[in-house]
Amino acid sequence: MWRSAASRRFQSTLFSPLTANRDLNHTSILPTLSNGMLDIYMRQSVFLLSSQVHSSAIGGVGDVTSVGGSAMGGQGAAIGSGRAISSFHEVFRHYGRCYWELSKAKLSMLVVATSGAGYVLGSGGAVDFAGLCCTCAGTMMVAASASTLNQVFEKENDTKMKRTCKRPLPSGRISIPHAAMWASTVGLAGTSLLAWQTNSLATGLAASNLFLYAFVYTPLKQIHPINTWVGAVVGAIPPLLGWAAASSNISVEAMILPAALYFWQIPHFMALAYMCRDDYLAGGFRMFSFNDPSGWRTALVSFRNCLYLLPLGWLAYEWGLTSEWFVLESTLLTLGIGIASLLFVNERTTKNARRMFYSSLLYLPIFMSGLLLHRLPSKQHKNNNALAEIGQDRKELIMYNEIQREEIQQRKMNVRRAPVAYASIAPFPFLPAPLYFPPDS
Repeated sequence: MWRSAASRRFQSTLFSPLTANRDLNHTSILPTLSNGMLDIYMRQSVFLLSSQVHSSAIGGVGDVTSVGGSAMGGQGAAIGSGRAISSFHEVFRHYGRCYWELSKAKLSMLVVATSGAGYVLGSGGAVDFAGLCCTCAGTMMVAASASTLNQVFEKENDTKMKRTCKRPLPSGRISIPHAAMWASTVGLAGTSLLAWQTNSLATGLAASNLFLYAFVYTPLKQIHPINTWVGAVVGAIPPLLGWAAASSNISVEAMILPAALYFWQIPHFMALAYMCRDDYLAGGFRMFSFNDPSGWRTALVSFRNCLYLLPLGWLAYEWGLTSEWFVLESTLLTLGIGIASLLFVNERTTKNARRMFYSSLLYLPIFMSGLLLHRLPSKQHKNNNALAEIGQDRKELIMYNEIQREEIQQRKMNVRRAPVAYASIAPFPFLPAPLYFPPDS
C-alpha cells in the first residue's frame, strides 16, 4: 500500500508539466523512495532532462511541454507503423510456413532433384541451363500442388495420426478452401510453365502424375495395399519428365533412373510402414504390413526389390548411358542396401527396419550422383551426330562427282576432232574413200 502510494505521488510530481517543476528539489524526494523505485525515478529524470536539453538545442523553445507532446505524437506514429510492419511480417510468416508444410517441401525438392537428373541425362553433351531451371521450377510447383491436394483429401486421417496431426489443416492453421486454392494455383502455374518452356510430352507427364498422385494413389491408401506400388509409379515419372523435357522423346536408356526409383521406393516405404504400423492403423490407411503380423512378407518384398536394383548399373553401361566405372559403384551401393534388407529379413525388428530406411535414404542421392558423374552422351545424340557425319560425307561425295563430271566435260570440249572425207555412196560413186588426217597435220 505504501509503495503504491509513494509511486503514484512521485510519478504525479515527476510527470507534471516541466514549467511548473523547473526548480524541483530532488533531495526532497529521494529519501522517500526504495531502491527499486529510486532506480526508476533516476532513469525517468535523466530521460526528461535529456529531452529538455535536446528540445532547447533544436529550437531554443522555453515551453518544453509542446515539444514533448509533439515528440510523443511522433513516437506514437512510429510505434503504429512498427506494429503494422510487425503484423504484416507475422501474417507473411504464418502463411509461408503453412504453404511450405502443405507442399511437403523436402519431398518436393527430392522430386525436383530426380527430374533435374533426368533432364541432364537426356541432354547428352550440352545442357541448356535455362531449360533445366524452368523444368525444375515447373516440377516443383506440380509436386507442391499434388502434395497439398493429398493433405486436403486426408485431413480427417491426418488428425488421428501422431506424425501428421500438427500439419496446417488438422491443426486448423489454414482452411480447406484456402489450401485447395493454393493447390490449384501452383498446379496450373507449374503445368503452364512446362507447356511454355518445354514440350507437350513433358507437360503431359506432369499433369498425369499430378492426377495419379492426388486422385488415384491418395484414395487407394484407404482401400488396398497396392497403393505402395502405385506410389512407386508416381515417384518414377519425374525423371522421365526431365528426360522428355530435354530430348522431346523417351528412349530405352531413359528408363534406368525411373526403374531405380521404382524399385528403391518399395523397401523405403515398406520400412516406413513397418516402423509406423500403429500410426497408419489409427489413421485408417491400409498398408501391406497390416496383413503381415510377423513382418516376414514385408521384409521379403523389400529384399526382392533390392535385388532388382543390381543389374541397373550394368544396363546403364551396356546401353551407353554411363562409363564402366558406374557398374562397380552401383553394384557396391546396391549390395549395401541389400545387406540392410537381408538383416531385416533375418530379424524383423524396428531397429532393422530403421536401418533399412536410412540405407535407402543414402542410396538414392549417391546413385543419381554416380549417374551424372559418369554419364556419356546419349545414344540418340550419337545417332544424330553419326547421321550428320554421313550426310556431310554424302554432300562431299556429290560435290566431288560434280567436279569430276565438269572436268570430263571440259576435256571433251578441248579435244580437236579429226577431219573426215565422207564415203562415196550412190549416187556419187566417183567420190574418193574416207580420208583420216591425224590431229598434228
